[in-house]
Amino acid sequence: MLQRISHFPITAYLAITGAVRSFKNDERGLSGVVVAILLILVAIFAVILIWRFLGGWIDEMWQRITQNSNTVTPR
Repeated sequence: MLQRISHFPITAYLAITGAVRSFKNDERGLSGVVVAILLILVAIFAVILIWRFLGGWIDEMWQRITQNSNTVTPR
């Protein structure tokens, strides 16, 4: 029994290192994750650029719409 207990840390170490090594060598799901992260980053970058270039114009148009909404009467 004592011999089994002394082998436990070695067995645990070999199991962990084997799992890590097989995960590092397995490339099946890695490219999908990388593509998803890159697409999310590109989308965020595009929204930031659009907001930076068109943000002032959108705010100006919104102010015009809300100011003129009081003058428009329903039919």
